[in-house]
Amino acid sequence: MNSIHSTAQLIGEVALGSGNMIGPLVVIIGPVTIGDGNWIGTGAVIGAPPEVRSWQHPMDSASLDTGKGIVIGDRNVIREYVQIHQGWHEKTSLGNDVFLMNQSYVAHDCTIEDRATLASSVLLAGHVRIGEGANLGLGSSVHQRCYVADGAMIGMGSVVTRNIPPFAKAYGNPARVVGANTIGMQRAHFPEETIAATAAEYGSAFDTDLKTLSGLPGIAGAIGSWRSHHATTE
Repeated sequence: MNSIHSTAQLIGEVALGSGNMIGPLVVIIGPVTIGDGNWIGTGAVIGAPPEVRSWQHPMDSASLDTGKGIVIGDRNVIREYVQIHQGWHEKTSLGNDVFLMNQSYVAHDCTIEDRATLASSVLLAGHVRIGEGANLGLGSSVHQRCYVADGAMIGMGSVVTRNIPPFAKAYGNPARVVGANTIGMQRAHFPEETIAATAAEYGSAFDTDLKTLSGLPGIAGAIGSWRSHHATTE
């Protein structure tokens, strides 16, 4: 049902679905729940304790499985030497069809929603939320508690210190919105009117409530998520 390399180590409470491939030297420390059809590459570490100074780090191998846990959905690709840490206040979670490229880092209490992509060496600090279909470029980093909303595109090497709205394109240090992710919207088959309105909104100083985009076909759900999460983190 699952292909687990002989050098991989599963420690503590680890629950696996079916059809998962777990490569050489992978370490998974529970509590971790993993769904179906995931691909986990060489040397990935899933379930290390949260990197919090006040956390009581276990002093013996029998007590490694501490923390609020990690939940990983289905059909995710987790490449070589990725690190995903245990939750501190709540579970760290990955949705479905997420692509984490090599050496990316997901800290405690992060949430990565369906179809998001983290390129190589992307760094997420604690409590970060990455929205559905968002794409973070090579070597970018996200400050703790920031929200990168659905469909946003973050340029390589960027430093995200504030929330990034849905289907925005942002880059720099600190990262700033420089336009709309029109290519991503086209690939998602958004209506032309929605793409044009979003491009116009992000082409100037925009209202973070995104009132001009409310009710537009294709983007309405992303705007709802943005308002909900942005209000609690900004």
